[in-house]
Amino acid sequence: MNQHNFGRAVVAGLIGTLGMTIVMLMAPAMGMPPMPIGNMLAAFMHIPVAFGWVMHFMIGTILAIAYVYLFTTKLPGKPVARGLIYSLIPWLMAQVVVNPMMGAGVFASATPAPILFVMGSLVGHLVYGAILGAVYGLEGAAAVQTA
Repeated sequence: MNQHNFGRAVVAGLIGTLGMTIVMLMAPAMGMPPMPIGNMLAAFMHIPVAFGWVMHFMIGTILAIAYVYLFTTKLPGKPVARGLIYSLIPWLMAQVVVNPMMGAGVFASATPAPILFVMGSLVGHLVYGAILGAVYGLEGAAAVQTA
């Protein structure tokens, strides 16, 4: 019987999203295009920037809950590896669904530097996944090793 911890999922999602956000805000210092996802969401949704950032953290938290309840027992490896594998799902969805909706094109093809944008997004999502897996795995590792 698998025990899921909703509270730990929320905390892991918030911390993972914070880590991803830091990486994405640092993107220009690493030679990548700016990726202020909260600002981008706000512009797309025609809402204040602060609400765009709240939406970003809400999405990260919802994705963490989905990870915990749908994927932790199905993905191989230790918690960090599971989180990294899982992070490829939201990254791919960002490339083929979210980017086009926001006008960036599939795999950021409508941006000035598609490869840099896609790679920056991948790095951000991998950071999110690693943190998500690590934080949730602190308590949940024993309960989800039954895969």
